[in-house]
Amino acid sequence: MKQWAAKDGVKKFNLIGHSHGGPTTRYVAGVAPAMVASVTTVAGTNQGSKVADEIGANTTAGGGFDQIATAGLQLINWLAGGNSQSVGDTSLTVALKALSTEGAQAFNKKFPAGAPTTPCGSGPEVAGGIRYYSASGTAVKTNGWDISDPILAGTASYFGTEENDGLVSRCSSRWGKVIKDNYPWNHLDEINQVLGTIGKDAPEPTQFYRQQANRLKQAGL
Repeated sequence: MKQWAAKDGVKKFNLIGHSHGGPTTRYVAGVAPAMVASVTTVAGTNQGSKVADEIGANTTAGGGFDQIATAGLQLINWLAGGNSQSVGDTSLTVALKALSTEGAQAFNKKFPAGAPTTPCGSGPEVAGGIRYYSASGTAVKTNGWDISDPILAGTASYFGTEENDGLVSRCSSRWGKVIKDNYPWNHLDEINQVLGTIGKDAPEPTQFYRQQANRLKQAGL
């Protein structure tokens, strides 16, 4: 980020993070606040995920499932442009610990800016001079042509009757000013995956990001 700022003359950044990218952007705001103007978490695992809780409780480090799932994480990381070192360091058990409710609670104690003031509530829009926003979906099976929907339907079962997008609950996603937390999107629809196969009547995710960019611009950011 410092290299980007030096190259383009940018003084502050507006960060948007999806899923675990939510806590990641909050971390950046916590360690480099002078360089961050706003943080927007989309289906952020801000309070952890029950999926990580359940799978983590039944996964042995170095076991067969851990090795298979870790290989999947490494492939995703590589396809997303990760370098060989980051691919090698990817581990399911490490990821699950960070994504768990317990892991999120420990993280939130270190980086509380923007935290909800009540359970499943909203937090302050501005904390430490940085604006905080959040948004998420509460749908699971949204498009019959989307090969990821059945997988998300399976993970959604861990939440019981609690509203979720297949991987993150509605309450867990809330941080700072809540823009909307019940879009008809599942966890991958929120970033227009897979191949843009969202629900027929669902709003275009790309439009949401454009609207958020305009919101930040109107706020002088």
